[in-house]
Amino acid sequence: MDAWYEKYKALKLDGYPIGLAEEDSEPYFCTPVDAEIIGWDNGIHYCFLPKFGEMVFCVNPETRCDQFVYPIAENFRDFLRLILAVGCTNPLQQIVWWGRKQFEDFIRNPEEAAYAASPEVTAVLRAIGEHLDLTPMEDPFGYVKGLQTDFPYERIPFSNEYYDTLGLERPDGTEPEENGFAFEAAVFTFPSEP
Repeated sequence: MDAWYEKYKALKLDGYPIGLAEEDSEPYFCTPVDAEIIGWDNGIHYCFLPKFGEMVFCVNPETRCDQFVYPIAENFRDFLRLILAVGCTNPLQQIVWWGRKQFEDFIRNPEEAAYAASPEVTAVLRAIGEHLDLTPMEDPFGYVKGLQTDFPYERIPFSNEYYDTLGLERPDGTEPEENGFAFEAAVFTFPSEP
């Protein structure tokens, strides 16, 4: 486990305002095998994958791109620095399908700016910055986009449920089990007219 994640957890902060809520939610069809979930933001969740060391990933079941899972940061320290730069996880998880202008427009949106400046958010960000001695990432968009470019997405380990849900062939060559349901044909009859 990432040492910076342990330091963050030791602060006992409520991560909900910055998109790192602790939930007992079940993983989704697209949650990778062996994912260690570290926070939730309205169904989107963030995790470590043992195969990729300390890298932080976003799992987005309603993605607007070709990937349900994509890297966000090389490690949890950088992930926190990204959050310090933009206020919460929301803009970070959308970089994968945005250009720089969309990202900057979103950050400058009055509603987003007001949320990032809210007392709940600023209290968590201040605690992270002060107690962990971290500073905001200088170019969050460039950092995340650079990490996602040429990433080997095919190496992310998914369960058979992922392939079955998307109607894809399972890499292990097995076939989905029959679900055991059988339906009889329904016949509808209408009363004849008098």
